[in-house]
Amino acid sequence: MTSTLTISAATHDDADALVQLVNSAYRGESSKKGWTTEADLLDGIRMDVDGMMHLLDKSGSVILQARDNKNQLLGCVNLQQQSGQVYLGMLTVSPDLQGGGIGKELLKASEQYARQKNAEAIIMTVISIRKELIAWYERHGYAMTGERKPFPSSDPRFGIPKQSLEFVVLRKKLEPY
Repeated sequence: MTSTLTISAATHDDADALVQLVNSAYRGESSKKGWTTEADLLDGIRMDVDGMMHLLDKSGSVILQARDNKNQLLGCVNLQQQSGQVYLGMLTVSPDLQGGGIGKELLKASEQYARQKNAEAIIMTVISIRKELIAWYERHGYAMTGERKPFPSSDPRFGIPKQSLEFVVLRKKLEPY
């Protein structure tokens, strides 16, 4: 990272930019610039403004955003408190900037947030065939739990699967400060 990165909680004013960022990183041609694309797995969009507002308004949910010194949105992550642990979802970095350490910084900030909330662990779901992404999380201390969950194939808000998909659950136990 060459520029200063600021990580803060997003607000309603950030919703449109967050939606654009998330969709650019996960779906469509722009997402293919980065390694986190789901464009070959899913059609449709990843997030809409209503969905983003729901996450911003949901009790126990926060969206952390990463911005540079020019206030350019570079990445985000959604964290949701769930009975002693925090669910991490929608970790997103602009496709043009992936591989530059922004994701690692958002992951560190997520773990700090979870510790502040006295969470014992962070959990997440990842599409099972996303082997490179699972390996990236494993390198950062997350482990497969053995649990699998169905992909919500009947709900187009998550995208329209091009093949049969399922989630695996990863978990990282947090050490106290």
